Amino acid sequence: MEVKYPNLKKEYKKHASTTKTVDANKARLGFSFEEAINESNAYYLTKGIAVIHKKPTPVQIVSVSYPKRSAAKITEAYFKIPSTTDYNGIFKGRYLDFEAKQTNSDSFPFAHIYSHQIHHLEEVAKQGGISFLLIHFNKKDEIFLLDVSLLSACYANSKEGGRKSIAYTYFKEHGFLIQKGFAPRIPYLDVVQQHYIKTKEGN
Repeated sequence: MEVKYPNLKKEYKKHASTTKTVDANKARLGFSFEEAINESNAYYLTKGIAVIHKKPTPVQIVSVSYPKRSAAKITEAYFKIPSTTDYNGIFKGRYLDFEAKQTNSDSFPFAHIYSHQIHHLEEVAKQGGISFLLIHFNKKDEIFLLDVSLLSACYANSKEGGRKSIAYTYFKEHGFLIQKGFAPRIPYLDVVQQHYIKTKEGN
């Protein structure tokens, strides 16, 4: 199926090419980052801990073929609008919004995230919400949570001639390492509880 963006910009094309590499690597590792997050969110929902879901992407179907009478195949579709971020929801009365990414290198290239997604996370934080980047370093099999304020600072620096990626060492120093578990598989709300909720409450 061919899926197109309206008014396609270079950053979208660049992102599309890197997605194939990430998907192939996920298959080799036997670990789907998105699946693990979704399962974790399902656990949180079942236990009454939080309500967090992956946002659906609005798609307009343009062309459909019918190879069989009982089956329809979408052959062409367009994203109606650029998507914001991957996940949002509520945890202990606080609104959460975050983007989840993977990288095969020892850094996180800004080519893997759209500028409007960073802007969206910034706006959420301005309104008192909790927003961050959740990233999985595939080779090291490590997951970090990076606050939007740090993500924004690094991105702004890249626009002023700085490096076009965030080094793994930066995540080690400034991010929060999340240890993978069983239930939930990615207990990222433990970090949110410790570094956002308790800090806000002054506990």
